[in-house]
Amino acid sequence: MAIGRRTYRSVDGERVEGTWRYIFTRSLDTYSLNELFIYADGAVDCGGKLTDLEGLREQLRRGRAATTLENGARAYVHHLASWRFAEPQAWIDPDMLVGEVADEIDRLNDRPDSMQRCLLEVETYLADITEDNRLALRERYLAIPQHFRLYTLGDMDRKDYPLRVLISAIGEPLHGDPQGRVVTAQMHGQAVEYFRERERSIAEWQASTPSDGPATAVAAPISIHHTVYPKGWPQDPGVQVLQNDYPATITINGRDYPSVIHAYWAMSTDDSDWHDRIVAAPRSFDAADLAKQAPRRAGWPAARLAVMTALLRAKYTQHPHLAHTLLGTGDARIMYIDFDSAYWVAGQKRGTNWIGRLLEVIRSELAATEAGIPVAPAHDARPSASP
Repeated sequence: MAIGRRTYRSVDGERVEGTWRYIFTRSLDTYSLNELFIYADGAVDCGGKLTDLEGLREQLRRGRAATTLENGARAYVHHLASWRFAEPQAWIDPDMLVGEVADEIDRLNDRPDSMQRCLLEVETYLADITEDNRLALRERYLAIPQHFRLYTLGDMDRKDYPLRVLISAIGEPLHGDPQGRVVTAQMHGQAVEYFRERERSIAEWQASTPSDGPATAVAAPISIHHTVYPKGWPQDPGVQVLQNDYPATITINGRDYPSVIHAYWAMSTDDSDWHDRIVAAPRSFDAADLAKQAPRRAGWPAARLAVMTALLRAKYTQHPHLAHTLLGTGDARIMYIDFDSAYWVAGQKRGTNWIGRLLEVIRSELAATEAGIPVAPAHDARPSASP
């Protein structure tokens, strides 16, 4: 299970989230330890070859990806070590591995994985205890990769015993029981009561969580990609109005700027001639390009975050329709993907996504205003820096 090991790849400038686990790949009689990368779009990178679930199954069938290890075979870790296996033991088979990868893809897309789908089916069964629902629950249980079934309930004392009771018919052998016990009506009743109590405990726990709201976002993350419109911006560009180069005039210190980009770069210099040339640039691209030649203010790197915060605050307080679009993103994490400095954007090797993070802060300020909560910003939308 690769939970917590995060990675990503870029596809046409878009960040595709991923995760990874270790896997052995095989060439002749040598097993190499490699990373198996799994991505939200269903792509799988097995030993440097991009494929999908079906491709992974084929590599397992051909032995290129290995879940069994031969005694005496050579093992190799790039630039680290090599050895020969002595009495190797493998814990999973190809079906388990493919099932695990499929679950990871579901989790990357915020979809229920096989264990969660099984638990949802338990709710259906408890609401209507019928043979059809038992068989549906059994199917969901068996769809969980075998090596993960023990962890479905998160109960290390009972493990998956109550589930195995429910999927087994009364009077028939308990599924997976090495002792061959037969399920009785009493065992079934106890399993049903276990899940009823579990539901009550979960409800009580949820009621005891912080009352000010969820700890993590409910809405799915959104990405704001740098989009160029050669023939001019469309009448309704949707969420793309959140781009800093969107032509929304903002007023700072009594001066008008055609966009956030114009304002940011114009205010980055204390040379009045360069300032005015940047403001007059026909496009935000031209403004940024001119700014490369202009002298920077002393201390600009330390001040730029405060300036950008004020400029974004001005954009969305001075243009209610844009504020409405920003508020419409709910509590989603905003990934701002552009060709700018990694300091500001996501999607690069070390991108810090400051633009996306600032948009989330300003969205929260707008939500506070909309709710009538009297929260004053740290400072107004008039940066002290002047041309």
